[in-house]
Amino acid sequence: MNQQQEQLDAIRDIRNLMERSSRFSSLSGLAGIIVGIFALGAIAVAYLVLSISPLEPGYYSLIQQESAVTGFSLFDLLAADFGFVLLLSLLTGIYLSIRKARKQNLPVWDATAKRMLLNLFIPLVTGGIYCLILLYQGQPALVLPATLLFYGMALLHASKYTLNDIRYLGVLEVALGLVASFFTDYGLLFWALGFGILHIVYGIRIYFKYEK
Repeated sequence: MNQQQEQLDAIRDIRNLMERSSRFSSLSGLAGIIVGIFALGAIAVAYLVLSISPLEPGYYSLIQQESAVTGFSLFDLLAADFGFVLLLSLLTGIYLSIRKARKQNLPVWDATAKRMLLNLFIPLVTGGIYCLILLYQGQPALVLPATLLFYGMALLHASKYTLNDIRYLGVLEVALGLVASFFTDYGLLFWALGFGILHIVYGIRIYFKYEK
């Protein structure tokens, strides 16, 4: 009986080593929480700039009207707001992932990490180009739903090289993007749910499941 248990333990150890070598496991749950908070902060700033409540529709029409009247591009201001938060989120995620990898004595930049990032960025870059096309075609209301859709697909695409929990987050982001495509007047609210609330919930799950 002891010999059989030892063999099972050995097989389990080999499987864990194989999974660790083929999956990037240094993603930080704390990073997910912080990024979610950053996103909610950026969206709160957007609502303050637009002087509307989260349940008030037509944010993109207001941006166009205000820009036409004052000559000041609210769109550029909001783009700078979101761009700054995106950069801050990326730096935070990279820093915390490196810190986690060092604590676990895992390589930070190996073949698995490269494959994961490649599979993540292909849909993200494609989505960014598509959003620019939407703006060029005069369809700004579909930009925010499109970002949720492509971000969700990027997570699904990269999930086979990292934690399985990323797949569930990707499915929820895609579903939220599809719903947001029907309710384009509330794009900022769906952004708050997708990039804010879902990230915080995901981060808490990852933290207590793998890091606590």
